[in-house]
Amino acid sequence: MYNSKSPHAEEFICHEEVMDALEYGVKNKDNKEEIQKVLEQAATMKGLNHRQVSLLLACEDQEVINKLYEIAEQIKLHIYGRRIVLFAPLYLSNYCVNACRYCAYHNKNCEMQRKQLSQEEIVKEVVALQDMGHKRLALETGEDPVNCPIEYVLESIKTIYGIKHKNGAIRRVNVNIAATTVENYRKLKEAGIGTYILFQETYHKPTYEYMHPKGPKHNYAYHTEAMDRAMEGGIDDVGIGALLGLYDHKYDVVAMMLHIKHLEDVHGVGPHTISVPRIRPAEGVEEVYPHAVPDEEFKKIVAILRCAVPYTGIIISTRESPQLRAEVIRLGVSQVSGGSSTGIGGYAKENEEQREDTAQFEVNDHRTLDQVIGWLCESGYVPSFCTACYREGRTGDRFMSLAKAGQICNVCQPNALMTLKEYREDYASPQTKESIDRVIAEEVKHISNEKVKAITLENLDKIAHGERDFRF
Repeated sequence: MYNSKSPHAEEFICHEEVMDALEYGVKNKDNKEEIQKVLEQAATMKGLNHRQVSLLLACEDQEVINKLYEIAEQIKLHIYGRRIVLFAPLYLSNYCVNACRYCAYHNKNCEMQRKQLSQEEIVKEVVALQDMGHKRLALETGEDPVNCPIEYVLESIKTIYGIKHKNGAIRRVNVNIAATTVENYRKLKEAGIGTYILFQETYHKPTYEYMHPKGPKHNYAYHTEAMDRAMEGGIDDVGIGALLGLYDHKYDVVAMMLHIKHLEDVHGVGPHTISVPRIRPAEGVEEVYPHAVPDEEFKKIVAILRCAVPYTGIIISTRESPQLRAEVIRLGVSQVSGGSSTGIGGYAKENEEQREDTAQFEVNDHRTLDQVIGWLCESGYVPSFCTACYREGRTGDRFMSLAKAGQICNVCQPNALMTLKEYREDYASPQTKESIDRVIAEEVKHISNEKVKAITLENLDKIAHGERDFRF
């Protein structure tokens, strides 16, 4: 029986409720009156429920889809403006005890070179990332309690935060590691992480269990209930996502909406971010994916999510091509990776040979961070390295209350410009500097609060003269 407040995964992600919602969507996909009501509600930026999401997923009317895209773009501009947050993944270890059928790290992959970064190697990786200009990292590991215990992750976080190279500093470390205990989540919180990220992969239990035949990840309930344990452990910013293509994406998106409602009903706040990875080729993986999501359907998913959860960040990685990333940024994506490596030790020059031998999946956007920054600026966006909310305690329901009141933009916009100015002074190529100068000059004009504008201009000048790390 469906119960959004239940602590049990199969009750808050109720298969019968998902199927009922999907049936509702199919039955009403040509009901123009119902669809119009959903679009009108989406435009109010109050979000959509799982049945409304199902209706939009089922609808194939191009006129409706075009209207959906228009609303999603309006929501994106109203809430996020032109800001796009930049981050990079940092893979610490590819040792793994699981047998996931879609991942190069699976424990039967004898061709995979296994590697765990030492703390000294982490320093080299982080220095390389700082030299690129990154301020925000997402730590990634395989699941192996012997070769990659929680103590190693905690030590690595401490190492990363302690590295100050020239003007570089990692100001926020997000963590994407396997589902764990409340006690370990408390340790991660005490270590100062930003967001705890865990992908469900698929919410369809039979497919989930097939895709994870052995290892601790086989336990569907333990994995699905991880965010509840994370929040119990004090982590109030969590990031969710499904690996699109493992199963019917309509099922997984509707189930994801049930997961969001569960977190809101039980903990008072939904996910801080939603990631939308699609299945990609990986070394040592021969699985066939009949549910692979085509580009047009992927764009539609992003637009629906932007309408359904307007104040939640949407993340896209370098799994996707530059062209597709450009399209989905317009429709709702608010965070992108840049200059990424999915190999263990893939950033430091002396470790370049490990990039392919230890990679989790194929990357589709091979541009440098500077090229991504220049592209975003020339496309009319404001690249942001801001981490202020986490450092000022604006997390969880505190962040959401400011966002829903329309106040968060008063700090996000100037903070984005100040961090972009830092990038310009310390890392940008001459061509990218020109693009950044044009963006900053134009965006400062749009700061509505005159006092905030004056402080921002003053801080921008200070940054030009060597000072760093200003924030509202």
